[in-house]
Amino acid sequence: MKTQTLENLITEYLSQVKKATDLLECTFGTKNILGLWRAKKIPQCGLLTEDITYELHGVGCSVYLSNICVDFDYGPDERIDGFDPWRLYMYACEVPNKYKKYTNKASLENDFNEYLKLGKAKRISGSISNLYFIQP
Repeated sequence: MKTQTLENLITEYLSQVKKATDLLECTFGTKNILGLWRAKKIPQCGLLTEDITYELHGVGCSVYLSNICVDFDYGPDERIDGFDPWRLYMYACEVPNKYKKYTNKASLENDFNEYLKLGKAKRISGSISNLYFIQP
């Protein structure tokens, strides 16, 4: 089993977001379906497959995969590789057997702040998004 590091949590979360957005693209022809929803071309909630549903909200989407929910916001330029402490916390709570440490908000926020201090992630300057992105 992977160790409970913040980096592993972020990597797994972003992998699940990619899986979810790939399903959205397969169904709707685009990864970012906010425009379709706002143009009233698709409903706010619906099915992607027999057992996978989605629900759009604000600037993001929740995708209910077979055994977990992945909630994400779209970043600037329709980016899907962003994360923040809240979404990481919610994901950790979906898989507590893997990331028990991060089901505690204080532990997650402490490690997240350390991660930022190391320069491993940052916000896009000039963006109003609250999302952070991995630094190359």
